Amino acid sequence: MASIAPVSFTVVIPCIRGLRVTVSAILGLLATGNTRGEILAAYPYLEAEDIDQCLAYAGL
Repeated sequence: MASIAPVSFTVVIPCIRGLRVTVSAILGLLATGNTRGEILAAYPYLEAEDIDQCLAYAGL
């Protein structure tokens, strides 16, 4: 009987500047009505440009 080679794959989830905050998390917050100010208050290590880059990545 032939052996089956293990299958491996990598899922790439875009994050902001190497932080553990995903682009989709920020876009989700914006989509549910959170303001930029609310997001920056909740994530003090983010900068306004990070939100701009999330929107640019999404093509919005």
